[in-house]
Amino acid sequence: MASDNRPIEPKTEKALKRLKREVADDLGLDDDIRTRGWENMTTHEVGKIGGNMVRRLVKRAESELTRKNK
Repeated sequence: MASDNRPIEPKTEKALKRLKREVADDLGLDDDIRTRGWENMTTHEVGKIGGNMVRRLVKRAESELTRKNK
């Protein structure tokens, strides 16, 4: 992402927001987000979401590369 937190590829913005919500839900943070809002989440919570997003994106990219190289 660019330094202003916008995706480098604007077409991916909706998909990344969906992924962020999906990860937050999987981590059990969705209720906290609804109650407190993103701006009141702790650095630890937001970092946990971001780290898991990166992990999933890397896994998807690896799967795609494997599929393309068969």
